[in-house]
Amino acid sequence: MQASFIQHAARVLLGIFLLLAGIGHLTWARGEFLAQVPKWLPLEPDLVVVVSGFIEIGLGLALLLMKARRRQVGWAAAIFFLLIFPGNISQYLNKIDAFGLNTDSTRLIRLFFQPVLIIWALWCTGALRKKKTSS
Repeated sequence: MQASFIQHAARVLLGIFLLLAGIGHLTWARGEFLAQVPKWLPLEPDLVVVVSGFIEIGLGLALLLMKARRRQVGWAAAIFFLLIFPGNISQYLNKIDAFGLNTDSTRLIRLFFQPVLIIWALWCTGALRKKKTSS
C-alpha cells in the first residue's frame, strides 16, 4: 500500500523536526536539553544530550532518505520517543524550566504530546500496517 501525500508530508515534517532538534542538542539548545536529563540517570548529562542529539540527527535523516527501511525507522523513532519520555516526566516532577515550559500546567500538557509523537512516527512511516506476504 502506497503512503498518502499527508503521510509523506508528515514523515518529512517529523524528519526535519528531528534533524533540527538533534542539531539543537549539539549547539544552541544544549542547556535546555541538559535541564531535561533526569538526575537519577547514572550517566553524564552532557553525554546523554550529545548522544541523543546524534540519534535524533540520524533518525531525522533516515526518515527523509531511507525509503526501503521506512517502517523500521518508524519503529526506531517511536522507541526513541518512548525512551526519552522519562526526561519529560522528570522535568514535570522536579519543576524544571526549559523550552518555555515554566509552569506546572505547561509541563504537564507537554507530557500528553509524547504519545502523539510515538503515534506520528508509526503512522507516517506505515509501521503499523501489516506487511504484505508473497503467495
